[in-house]
Amino acid sequence: MSLLIRSSYVSQFHTRNSKPSSFSDQTPSKSPFFSSFNHNPLINLVYKRNPRMQSLSFPSSMTVKSSLIDPDGGELVELVVPDSEIELKKKEAESMPKVKLTKIDLEWVHVISEGWASPLKGFMREDEYLQSLHFNSLRLKDGSLVNMSLPIVLAIDDQTKEQIGVSKNVALVSPQGDIVGSLRSVEIYKHNKEERIARTWGTTSPALPYVEEHITPSGNWLIGGDLEVFQPVKYNDGLDHYRLSPKQLRKEFDNRKADAVFAFQLRNPVHNGHALLMNDTRKRLLEMGYKNPILLLHPLGGFTKADDVPLDVRMEQHSKVLEDGVLDPETTIVSIFPSPMHYAGPTEVQWHAKARINAGANFYIVGRDPAGMGHPTEKRDLYDPDHGKKVLSMAPGLEKLNILPFRVAAYDTVEKKMAFFDPTRAKEFLFISGTKMRTYRRTGESPPDGFMCPSGWNVLVKYYESLQESDDSSKQQQAVVSA
Repeated sequence: MSLLIRSSYVSQFHTRNSKPSSFSDQTPSKSPFFSSFNHNPLINLVYKRNPRMQSLSFPSSMTVKSSLIDPDGGELVELVVPDSEIELKKKEAESMPKVKLTKIDLEWVHVISEGWASPLKGFMREDEYLQSLHFNSLRLKDGSLVNMSLPIVLAIDDQTKEQIGVSKNVALVSPQGDIVGSLRSVEIYKHNKEERIARTWGTTSPALPYVEEHITPSGNWLIGGDLEVFQPVKYNDGLDHYRLSPKQLRKEFDNRKADAVFAFQLRNPVHNGHALLMNDTRKRLLEMGYKNPILLLHPLGGFTKADDVPLDVRMEQHSKVLEDGVLDPETTIVSIFPSPMHYAGPTEVQWHAKARINAGANFYIVGRDPAGMGHPTEKRDLYDPDHGKKVLSMAPGLEKLNILPFRVAAYDTVEKKMAFFDPTRAKEFLFISGTKMRTYRRTGESPPDGFMCPSGWNVLVKYYESLQESDDSSKQQQAVVSA
C-alpha cells in the first residue's frame, strides 16, 4: 500500500485536542509508512510546500498525537436555531419573501447547517463564490486559507428575484412546502452557468449528471446570505439514525477513545477488496504506534446518478458486511455523508476530504479516479485516474490532513480472494465492476468466492432482480401501447 504522509504528520500533529502515545519502539527507518513517504514521487511537491522538511532528521522514537484536529476556521459551525427561538424565528420567516428549494438545495442546507462546510455560514455570497470557483479556497479574516473547492450556492429565477426586491432576508421553503429556515443579509448576483460548469468540471460536455439535474434547469441568479435552520434536516427514510453530524461524530470518536480516525468515502457496495484496504490501513496505523485507530466508513448520501446503487440498498449491504465480521463493528463507525455528488473528479475530491476534517478525521483514504466517472459522450474516463490523489497532496487548505493513496485491489484467481493487484501477475487478476455484478445477476451466477460476503451479495441480488422486474414491466407496457 502506497502512502503519502503530509507535512502535518512530520510536525507531529499539532492539534488542540492532542493526546500523546508512543511509537512502541518502531523507528521511522523500519516503518513501512516512512519508507513509502521517502520514495513517493510526489515528495518534491510536498517539499516545495514546506521546505523545512528537507533537512528533517527523524528521532528514533516520536510522539503520535490525537486525531481530533480542529475544524476549518477553528470552530465547528452549527446553524440550527435553539429550541427557545424556533417559534419567534418561524413567525418572522412567514412574513419574508419565499425561496423554494429543490431536493438538492435541501441537501446543501443540511450540509451547511451541520458544519460540514465550516467556516461557511450560509449559501455563498459573490466574493466567496468567486474565491471557491477560481481558487478552490477561501481566505479568512486572519489571512489563513481553508479549502473550498466546490461552490455551495442557491439559484433563483427572475420571478423570485423580483419578489425579493429590496428585502434583506428570505424564508427557505422545502420541496414539501414547509418553511425550514431563512437566509439573512442576502446578496443576489448573476449565475453564469457556463463559467461555473467549465471551472468545476473542466468541461461543458453534455450529460454531466449534476449539471443536468440541478444547474441547467436552475435560475439565472444566485442568492447568498447567513443561514438559519429551524430544525435539524430529517428525511424520514429509515436511515436518519445513520446521519451523524460532525459534532456527533467527534463525540463518538471521543467515546471510543480514538487516537486516529481514517475516513473512507464510497458510493458503491463494499466488497472484500475495500475491506482489505480498510483493514490493512488500520494494521499499518497500529504499526505506527496508534493504539485505537477508528474507521469512519462514510457513504455519500446525497444526489447520485441514476445508475448508482441507491442509498438504502447500500446501507443494508454495508450492515451485512459488519454483521459478517468483514469489518470490525468495534473499530468501525458507519455514517452517511449528506452531500450531493457532482462527479467532478479532482475538484470534488478536495471537498470530500475537507468535509472529513470538520468531522474530526486526520487520515483520508483516496483511490483510483476519486469522484470521477466515465466521459458522458466518449469511451474514456473523464479525468486522469491518478490526478485526484496528486491534487489532494498539493491542495491549499488541506495541509493538516494526511492523505492515504491505496493500491488497487482485484480478485486473485490463484489465491481465490481479493488481493492488492500485482502487475507482474496481471493475467491472474479479475476486475469485477458494477456492470459485471449486474451480469452475474442476470445470468444467475454468483461472483467468485471471496469477492463479497454472501449476505451482502444477497442484498444486491434482490436489488438487481427488482431492476429486471421493472425493466420487464416497462417493456410489456410499451408492447401493449405499440399493439
